[in-house]
Formats: sequence, structure tokens, C-alpha cells
Amino acid sequence: MSITKIASLVFSARQKELDRHYHDAEALQNQVMHRLIERARDTEYGINHLFSSTKNYEQFAQNVPVNTYEELKNDIDRMRHGEHDVLWPGSVKWYAKSSGTTNDKSKFIPVSNEGLQHIHYAGGFDSVALYLRNNPKSRLFDGRALILGGSHAPNYDFSNSLVGDLSAILIENINPLANLVRVPCKKTTLLSDFEVKRDRIARETINKKVTNISGVPSWMLSVLTRVLEISGKSNITEVWPDLEVFFHGGVAFTPYRQQYKEIIPSPNMHYMETYNASEGFFGLQDDPNDSAMLLMLDYDIFYEFIPMEEIDKEHPTVVPLSGVQTGRNYAMVISTSCGLWRYLIGDTVTFTSKNPYKFIITGRTKHFINAFGEELIVDNAEKGLAYACEQTGAEVLEYTAAPVFMDNKAKCRHQWMIEFAKEPDDLDRFAHLLDQKLQEINSDYEAKRYKDITLQHLEVIKARRDLFNQWMKSKGKLGGQHKVPRLSNSRRVINELIEMNA
Repeated sequence: MSITKIASLVFSARQKELDRHYHDAEALQNQVMHRLIERARDTEYGINHLFSSTKNYEQFAQNVPVNTYEELKNDIDRMRHGEHDVLWPGSVKWYAKSSGTTNDKSKFIPVSNEGLQHIHYAGGFDSVALYLRNNPKSRLFDGRALILGGSHAPNYDFSNSLVGDLSAILIENINPLANLVRVPCKKTTLLSDFEVKRDRIARETINKKVTNISGVPSWMLSVLTRVLEISGKSNITEVWPDLEVFFHGGVAFTPYRQQYKEIIPSPNMHYMETYNASEGFFGLQDDPNDSAMLLMLDYDIFYEFIPMEEIDKEHPTVVPLSGVQTGRNYAMVISTSCGLWRYLIGDTVTFTSKNPYKFIITGRTKHFINAFGEELIVDNAEKGLAYACEQTGAEVLEYTAAPVFMDNKAKCRHQWMIEFAKEPDDLDRFAHLLDQKLQEINSDYEAKRYKDITLQHLEVIKARRDLFNQWMKSKGKLGGQHKVPRLSNSRRVINELIEMNA
């Protein structure tokens, strides 16, 4: 009997429990809400928002406001300085560093012990449980798991408290038994220099029996490219013939799908999407033939949703899971055992089914580029352009930007189409200043740009005069309230502009 067959017994009970997601969803969520409220009733936040007298969802929604990071930032900062019982009972040691907001370069999301176990690790466990259920002939545990991780650093001067990428936090706290089947070694996994890390990962794993890989598609593709460079092989299947699945998440997989098929030509290769973020683990692809993901309902996460057409209203409609409609775009609101209360995370989803609750990620609540995990928002773009203009004397009339996705050598960049009212004397210097400023104000963009490993220097294309107006006119959107899309993960707009600019 294979090791996987024996290990599968560990997941069998959970596989049966997951059936409740298909017929008992609202009850599961109601249990989560009451559990979270009861656990946090004696915290400062719980006392101030009447948790002890909150008996139902209507009272919870009445007593607790919808929050963005700005509303919770001061409380989180106090927790980072060692204060207890603020947003969640006790002290919180770990903080996941995420892309910034309008006012900050980075966000620091609390990751409590309960959050680690009942959200993030629960999601990882269920990923395997669902995969094994769908693939009974799997030999997953008969080899090693290549898991990409980030790095972490001290949190202020508070003893034993750290900040870092969520992946680094998970690896730092993982059950020691998991290290027996994981590669590379922990020291390599937590290196902060990705150029060094990528090389070491390739060298440490190239002769291992790797059966599964996990990580962000853009970062993983860069590692796999290095594996091929060192091995001299033409594809990954020649290096790891037993590789059978890629658990991926973080950015949309669609732009990378064809490249992965080419680099891993094995007919036995599977791909499973996961929706895990610094704030929580939200969804899993339970059916390999359906791109929609199953919303995970019995973790320490209570969900609410705001219709996107109301997101900018002073008092938008907020509904629990039972109130959503299929085919409608919602901003997701979460309450978790990490102390995030009615927290608007910025992601948008559309439900494809209510029985069970399955959804697709539709984007962010604002224009953005997140093709490689850089989370570039319009506010970043505006500040970067303002700085480049100030330094060069240029004036920007219109602009849009989109990603150039990776080629077969894992090269990628952002491409900007800019119409200047006053051109800079040196367009290359303008581009350099813009790129430099974006790194300064956005930590995720800075990380992806590090040594040009994943994201290369941005490109600026000068638009001819009146190009954007002509494009808007061709769309019947000239004048009025219509606006040029500033940032997009799709290349549709910029490709049309490039064609018109010829």
C-alpha cells in the first residue's frame, strides 16, 4: 500500500464533514458568527460594540460598523506594540504584511493562533482533502511538496513578535511533521533575497521526488524556469516525472495557464485554485471541471456582502450569505478570529451557485493591477506620476496601464500608455522616476521588482495627441461621466490604444 493510501485515512472524516457545505450553509455561518462574538465579548472591541448582548445577526450588524483598514489601523498598531485584548483575546504575535492602502505603504493584518489553526491551516488541510477525494489514484504523499514562502522580520521591538508574508508565517508555525515531506529546507524557504532563494530552491529540489507544488503562479514560474536552466532539461516533467498537482492562488491563473501546460506537459498534471489571502482562507476549487470555488463556511470567518453598485454609498446594503444573489457582483466583508470585524477586504466576487455557495473572484473594489501579486492601485499610480512630472517638468493629460504577461523566460512588466500635455525632456528618465516612486509607496510592487526577478522595469509608450479622446469617441463614451480605465489586469484597452496609436 502506498504512503498516500495510508495518509488518505487522515482526511476521510473531514471529507464527510465538508458535505455540510452543500446543504447546511446558513447554519454553519450562524454558528461561526456566534462563536466569534462569544470568544471576543470581553475584548475592548467587544465591550465597545455590545458583544455580550448581541444575540443575532441583525443586532451584530447594528452594533458593529463596516470597517476598512484605516478604521482598525490604530487598534492593530496598539496590538503590534504588545497591548492585550484589543480586537481579539490575549496578544497576537504574528502580522501578515500586505499591500498598502491610500495612506500607507503596507497593511499589517493580525494573525492570531486561532486564525492560524482554524482559518489558514484549515484551508491547507481541506485543499488536500478535496484533491484526494477528486483523485483517488493520487500518489501525493509518496514524494515531496515544494512550497514557496516569503520572509519575516521583527515587529517593532516587541519580544517574540514578527511581521512578514503570510506564507512565511505559515511555514514558521507549521507542524514539524509536515517538514518531513516539504522542500526546500526552512532556512532556504524563508530567505528574503528572492534571487538567491530561487537558485537555492532549484538546486535543493532538482534531485528530489516532487509530487506537488504550491504558491503564486508568477513566483513559481520563475522558480521552475531556474530549475530548467540548472538541469538542462526541456520541461519540468523530465525533472519531476511524478509531479501531479499545482495548488495555486494569489493572482489570476488564466494568463499563466498556457505557459504551465508548455513547461509541464504531463497529461497527469492537475491544477487546483485556492483563495487564500493575508486576511483569511476563503475558497477552494472543489470540482476540477468548474472554475468556480466553494466558499469555505465553517472556518473562523463570518461573511457579509455589499452589492458593488452601492459600494460608494454612505449607507450601502449589507447582506449575510443567505441574502446574496447569483450573477451579482459583491464586495466581500469578513469578521474573523484574527480580530477583523466587518472588514471590507477590497475583493469582489460573484456567486455562480447558492446550492452549494460557489463563486468566482471578479477583481477589486477599485481599479488595480494585480497580475503578479503587486496590488498596484490608482492612488499609487497618481502619486507616482505626480512625482515623475514634478521632477521632469512634464504634464500628463491621460493615461492607462496594464501588465505584459510573462514570456517563456518568465519576463514581465507593466506597460503604460501616457498622453502628455507637456512632454518630459527625457522619456526614459520619466519612466525610471515613475518606477522608483511606485516601489517607494507600494511594498508589494517593490518586492516584485526586486532585482528584476519577477517584474521588470516598467515601459512608457508616448501617446499621440488626442488619442484617448478618439478612443473614447469610438466607444460612444466621449464626455459626460465616462472615464478612461486607469489600471487593469486586462490588456484589452491598452491593446486598442496601441493599435490606434500606430
